[in-house]
Amino acid sequence: MSIAKIEVLKTITASGLVAVIRAESPDQAARIAEACALGGVAALEITFTVPGASGVIEHLAKKSSQILIGAGTVLDPETARIAILAGAQFVVSPALNPETARLCNRYQVPYMPGAATMREVVEAMECGADIVKVFPGEILGPAFVKAVKAPLPQAQLMPTGGVGIENVADWIKAGSVAVGVGGNLTAGAKTGDFASITRLAEQFVAKIKLARGH
Repeated sequence: MSIAKIEVLKTITASGLVAVIRAESPDQAARIAEACALGGVAALEITFTVPGASGVIEHLAKKSSQILIGAGTVLDPETARIAILAGAQFVVSPALNPETARLCNRYQVPYMPGAATMREVVEAMECGADIVKVFPGEILGPAFVKAVKAPLPQAQLMPTGGVGIENVADWIKAGSVAVGVGGNLTAGAKTGDFASITRLAEQFVAKIKLARGH
């Protein structure tokens, strides 16, 4: 495993929070990213549903040395390669794609595919996924993480979807190494209230620390 890859994974697990950015324009995505960074978020996932996503990743990767920039909603190896060339430091998918896993492993970029069953978690790990995204989190719930960790204590799980300020501690206590948070963190962007994103980010970071007993 490359030093860069180890450092990326260490940063994500140490912070415990990945901000998932879905935006209507590259400018809005950049402003959300800035607000998240001010709130202490260590990693941003720019989804490929954002218009001009690769350009946004490239802009943020050049501008932000203090924060990790990753790509989300990556469905295939072609998109993963575009993201990595743009500067993405990790790749997230809604479901496992073995070819994407192979490409990310080739370039030593962490790959985090979605899984919703025990079998899918195991398959993702067998394909070399560094962290498995528990998705959709709002349907599976923290109990799913706890259930998976019993027979698979080595599984590195990160729920995305349904993670809010009121239940983030439950997810962490169940055994999640990190959480992915989208709309529950970034909703203020729709009304131009970027300060609320910064405040919420600070609250998420504090609650994760508390849940870990720090």
